[in-house]
Amino acid sequence: MKAFFYLFLVFTVSLSAQERGREKIKALKTAMITNQLDLSSQEAEKFWPIYNEYDQKMDAVRKKERSEIYHKLRSGVDNLSDTEADALIARSMELKAQELTYRQALIKNLRGVISSKKIIKLTKAEEDFKRKLLEEFRKRKRGQRP
Repeated sequence: MKAFFYLFLVFTVSLSAQERGREKIKALKTAMITNQLDLSSQEAEKFWPIYNEYDQKMDAVRKKERSEIYHKLRSGVDNLSDTEADALIARSMELKAQELTYRQALIKNLRGVISSKKIIKLTKAEEDFKRKLLEEFRKRKRGQRP
């Protein structure tokens, strides 16, 4: 029973740390987007609910992709039958189409809230953030913490 308690405690602490990490990343992304878009308070008030809804939908698609596709690929592509490979390709295309649909809806919803230039800046800010996050991940993986 004591071992179970310690295992549960370690698991809980690990999940809590992961959640704090996700929240920190989300806060950094929000700050970067806010900074690069230079949103007025009125724009921000309308922008963030729309963007957060989009971001939640995209997170759900990415989770599906990880669980339904990447999980099956862990055992190796060579272990898949052609039928299984075809099914994974089809599912991957469905998820990519869903991402595109969500992106189109985001842009449609933002057109009345921010200018087209700011929508383009949003795309650039998202890409810049992904690049910085990946660079940071690579640095930490190599043990080069800032």
